[in-house]
Amino acid sequence: MVAKWILIGLVVIAVIAGAALAAFPQDPNLDPTRQHGDISTAFGSPILGNPDAPLTIVEFGDYQCHQCYNWFHNTKPAITRDYIDTGKANLVFVDLAILGKDSLTAAQATHCANDQEKYWEYHDFLYNSQNPTIDGGWASRENLVGFASELGLDVDLFKSCLESNKYSDRVRSNTNEGKSNGVAGTPGFFIVNSDGQSDLISGAQPYIVFKHILDDMI
Repeated sequence: MVAKWILIGLVVIAVIAGAALAAFPQDPNLDPTRQHGDISTAFGSPILGNPDAPLTIVEFGDYQCHQCYNWFHNTKPAITRDYIDTGKANLVFVDLAILGKDSLTAAQATHCANDQEKYWEYHDFLYNSQNPTIDGGWASRENLVGFASELGLDVDLFKSCLESNKYSDRVRSNTNEGKSNGVAGTPGFFIVNSDGQSDLISGAQPYIVFKHILDDMI
């Protein structure tokens, strides 16, 4: 009887995974069951750093969020140097597109860039191009296509992806994942260890805050 229920459970998981793949067309390496602690990161970014690192930093962010911009420029470089580049931690970015209509489009654009294996390059370009005015036009569809051109992407392919809203459901799913895990604003971070234990950091906290938690959880 126990074996029967285990088999049923495995079938249900397979069906859910298949439905996820059908609902969210992705790159062929997508793992629809990817999970860090209690957080589904299946439809987030590619993993930055060593996938086998003992810690994962899950960042929930919005490309129009100025505090996300501050964290990207003021804290992330040291974390990258001391933890990601050294294999102690990796990073996954999950969209929490809540600040305006251009937030949704900008997030979709990163996944269109990922179709051409340029997710992180495009992600960084957005945070280096941000204007503090919400929906002020810096992340318009026209500008997003222009950013793709500057990065050397196939513009026609990128534009077709963006205009189709191919990844709108994916971004909404990511946003709902953040909300369901209690992330009330951006940026929000979960530090997750290999046992699935996690610690929440709210806001663009300085490096020392992250260092204390990361060192304690390694």
